Amino acid sequence: MRIRISHDTTYTYSEPVNAAMQLLRLTPRGHDGQRVISWSIETDCGGRLIRREDWYGNVMHSLYASGPIDHIGLKVVGEVVTTELDGIVRGAPERFPEKFYLRGTALTEIDSAMRDFADSAIGHLASPLEKGHVLMGALLDRLTFDTGATTATTSAGEAFAAGHGVCQDFTHIFLAAARHAGMPARYVSGYLHKADQEQQDAGHAWAEAYIEDLGWVSFDPTNGVCATQHYVRLATGLDYLDAAPVRGSYYGISREALDVSLRIESAGQQSQA
Repeated sequence: MRIRISHDTTYTYSEPVNAAMQLLRLTPRGHDGQRVISWSIETDCGGRLIRREDWYGNVMHSLYASGPIDHIGLKVVGEVVTTELDGIVRGAPERFPEKFYLRGTALTEIDSAMRDFADSAIGHLASPLEKGHVLMGALLDRLTFDTGATTATTSAGEAFAAGHGVCQDFTHIFLAAARHAGMPARYVSGYLHKADQEQQDAGHAWAEAYIEDLGWVSFDPTNGVCATQHYVRLATGLDYLDAAPVRGSYYGISREALDVSLRIESAGQQSQA
């Protein structure tokens, strides 16, 4: 499937700031199920974009801009061809052994309520693959998708207690439960093509768990499916902070506002039109 993505991000400051720095994980890498045809990142603030790789092997750009700055605009445009591999990820850079992804983080720390939930849902199962599927379904039943209930700093425990959250929260809870069950698991940021919703409010997030004899397998607890050819993989890490598409800071006394415009469409359909 050929997918075209246009992703605009604008940060606006109430008062001009003296300097700003952004870390951008907005460029996908190829693997067996994903081939990047074209990709570009542009900014309108006159800053420098420096490309490198982070320690997970994600493509990362550092953006440095000196002020006075009243806004930063980022424009990402690209096309990717994806292949259906039943959720299995092969050919991606692997910098750490699988057991590295058993470690928890502040955002994925498991508490007693999540531990009881995980033990009840998958503690009796022997197959790691079955554990992943059952856990994914149990979370879909347990949580309600709600864009107004959490923030980027909400932990898995907080979101689980509230029973509400976005894809980031679903994924953090999946990671906490999977690691508790002895399954290496990691966070994935990216995009999800929806045939009936080309204009979207934000990117997507899901999990990958390591299954012996299969390798890394994608699980999307927000939608209750393994990743398909409709998914474009951007970055991975232990949690959201490691794989966030954009993270940054600024120097100055100001309030920051964020506006996002995201369009994800089938490139084939676009060319026919």
